Amino acid sequence: MADDPLDEILRRIIALGRNFHEAGTLSPQALEAIRLRAPELRIRHSVETGSGASTLLLSHLSPQHTVFALDRGTGSVSNVLRSPLLRPNVVTFVQGPTQRTLPGYRFVEKLQLVLIDGPHGYPFPDMEYYFLYPHLDAGGLLIIDDIHIRSVHNLFDFVRQDAMFEVDEVIRNTAFFRRTEAATFDPLGDGWWLQNYNAEAADPARLRAVWKEWVLRLLPGPMRRQLSRFRRKLRSWL
Repeated sequence: MADDPLDEILRRIIALGRNFHEAGTLSPQALEAIRLRAPELRIRHSVETGSGASTLLLSHLSPQHTVFALDRGTGSVSNVLRSPLLRPNVVTFVQGPTQRTLPGYRFVEKLQLVLIDGPHGYPFPDMEYYFLYPHLDAGGLLIIDDIHIRSVHNLFDFVRQDAMFEVDEVIRNTAFFRRTEAATFDPLGDGWWLQNYNAEAADPARLRAVWKEWVLRLLPGPMRRQLSRFRRKLRSWL
């Protein structure tokens, strides 16, 4: 037995392997990283989208853990519920598509850990982020899994440039971010020009190029092609 009971629990969770359910699970390295970071987070409330080995672990690290997940026959929820490694008294399962369950859910407490690992089709990772980021506590941990998938990587690209977060670590396909003290971006506003991700788009030269492209698209096809040939000829003269 390990000296720390949590380390023994982690070992047993990792031993379940990738075949614990058919929807895939976090890597052992990512699970270990969550275990190592948990004490300093002082978790009181946590949330994850998707379910699996991470749910088992977080049931031992969080006194109130909420899981938004849909099994779809993969065992991602049913196998977790049957596992003797789950502490069921601290976990609430909100079952159904997160596209429906998250928008209608009322969060009343700040979250110290959020794991996004639900549906990966675009724009669902972004949707999950939208409904969760306003509730993440300063100093809290945001984890995004499967960043090797393009739709999820788009979210990773945005978050790593945002003032609200700083990259803690990237472990294989899992990204860890710390919530900074920056003000929460208004989820009901706009302010796109204030976001670092849009800094390039806000550059005047880029905006002029976008405007020119938009104007060109309004022209009839023959006129657009004629103008394009003229521009190429003009560049060759210069």
